[in-house]
Amino acid sequence: MKDTDMLDNYDFDKSIKNPYINRLKKSITIRLDTDTINYFKTLSKDSGIPYQTLINYFLSQCAKEKKKPEVVWE
Repeated sequence: MKDTDMLDNYDFDKSIKNPYINRLKKSITIRLDTDTINYFKTLSKDSGIPYQTLINYFLSQCAKEKKKPEVVWE
């Protein structure tokens, strides 16, 4: 059996583009304080939701509500 033999079994004529393409997440590097990470990891243990998902959810809520951080320089 050749690799091309399987291609005969596929028909993409009625396929549609991925409807979730705009909802894909992008991987980034971010530096967070250890206390912040530990806070979300504790929430994660209590809720059963992965801590990175909780951080994303929290930041998404802030963005939707157009919250701005209170910046206090010491």
